[in-house]
Amino acid sequence: MRQNERFTVALIGASGLLGRAVATELASAASTQTWRVVHTAHRRADAASVKLDLLDHDAVRAFVRDLAPDAIVVAAAERRPDICENDPALARALNVEALSVIATEARALGTWVLSISTDYVFDGASPPYLPDDAPAPLNAYGQSKLDGERALLASDPMSCVLRLPLLYGPFTDWSESAVTSLTPAIVKSSEAAGAPASMDAWATRYPTYTPDVAVVIRGMLEHHAKGATISGIAQWSGDEPMTKFDIAERIARALKVDAKLVAQRTPADATPRPRDCHLDSGRLEALGIGRRTPFDIAIGRLLAKYPDVSSQ
Repeated sequence: MRQNERFTVALIGASGLLGRAVATELASAASTQTWRVVHTAHRRADAASVKLDLLDHDAVRAFVRDLAPDAIVVAAAERRPDICENDPALARALNVEALSVIATEARALGTWVLSISTDYVFDGASPPYLPDDAPAPLNAYGQSKLDGERALLASDPMSCVLRLPLLYGPFTDWSESAVTSLTPAIVKSSEAAGAPASMDAWATRYPTYTPDVAVVIRGMLEHHAKGATISGIAQWSGDEPMTKFDIAERIARALKVDAKLVAQRTPADATPRPRDCHLDSGRLEALGIGRRTPFDIAIGRLLAKYPDVSSQ
């Protein structure tokens, strides 16, 4: 960044579950620092964002060249494991090929890229995982994100991958997160004629609040803005282990409903998922980057904003 010029950030995928939280956090940064933040979105583009289809490589190249940002945060991806399993070509197009185009253009401009990846690059057999532990994805989603990581870092080793686990946060509908998607079934099970809701009690998750991740990303951008660029692989995770059954019990308590829940103690998903991919967050913690909101506090905040669960 040249002296006396604004630090320009392109946030790609600003309308998604994570992107919205990052957009909110970076708006705060822009109000207190000489930052300019440009949002892109595709299906949910609005007047505050640039409409950008990541499958249109020419449009992506033109956007990056015209803006010439100091940093790009790539929060857009195909992140639904079942969709990736059924359409691996689409997963690769979004999670690998589009990222490769961004990386190539960014390198030519000297732009730092921060791309979001997943704990699903690991098989879940030997947690906790350090950034340099050997990946071994079990499904097409994990493989596509791993391939995207490798493509980005091969294009420019100064870029950065941020691996994250199961996310939840402010949402547009219950299904947007695997955490909040449990809520309607929990409520229905609590009704007089409601059937018990079966919840996975086999895999351990580390639900991570998107506003906390946004604080992490802001911290990483601030490091880059002052010349202390974080490159390679970084990881951030919530620190409360719980299964979906545990999550469901906590949601029921927050809603003050007497849910009828059944623990499913064997894998039930059609797409294979790892059992425990706890990510070690020590690298960012050592830099003083990070924030963790206790799950019960965060989920209480979210549910208070959406009181009419029965209509969903």
